[in-house]
Amino acid sequence: MLLDPDAESGVAYELCQVVGRSILPYRTSAGFGTAFFLRGGDDPVGEALLTAADLVGFPGGELGLRGSVTEPDGVAPDALSDVEIVPGWSRYPGDGVAVLPTAGLHRHAGDGGWRWRVQPVPAAIAAGPEAVARLGVDASSAFVLAHGVREDGSRPLEVAIERVVRDGDDVRITGGLPPGYVGAPVFVVQPDAAGEVSLYCLGLVLPGVDCHPVATFDRIDAVLPATPGDA
Repeated sequence: MLLDPDAESGVAYELCQVVGRSILPYRTSAGFGTAFFLRGGDDPVGEALLTAADLVGFPGGELGLRGSVTEPDGVAPDALSDVEIVPGWSRYPGDGVAVLPTAGLHRHAGDGGWRWRVQPVPAAIAAGPEAVARLGVDASSAFVLAHGVREDGSRPLEVAIERVVRDGDDVRITGGLPPGYVGAPVFVVQPDAAGEVSLYCLGLVLPGVDCHPVATFDRIDAVLPATPGDA
């Protein structure tokens, strides 16, 4: 579904309000990327952190924290190293995704005297096969929430309004994206089976140059544990 510019701006603003605190900066020696929380219920059981498989498994893995995603103020560190989190990342290179059960994240926070204050992307809006199938060769509006990389090294939360198409089984963002966007969630707006316009999280950004493949949730769902937050 291709929206007009005013509608695109409205969707981008609402996404920042609703799921902005699900998005975290991530980096390894392989480069800069983004990770995001996905939750299947109303508590940490059924919660996972997702990013692109190509970012994970390298030295120096580090998840950045900003003040808005933790509480109380001033207690959490600026970043968490991959080696501090148990269990760690599981890579599924065939599907392009890496999954981190969040039980270790919550335990680590509790041990440090702080807690997470995030807005996970609800699994209820993850795009199923029907939503993916509604995409076609005609471009649809796509919204990517990511932590970009500024020249001074800062990692602000950004929204890129892009175009997404499907060619057979391949779904891709048609343009290049700035550094830091790999692993970030991609959102689209579509009419559902009843004709009502709904928001879907299509999947996450994979590495690319002139365009970026998208690992879609109709495939990601197959590798998510039933209760990732309890692993």
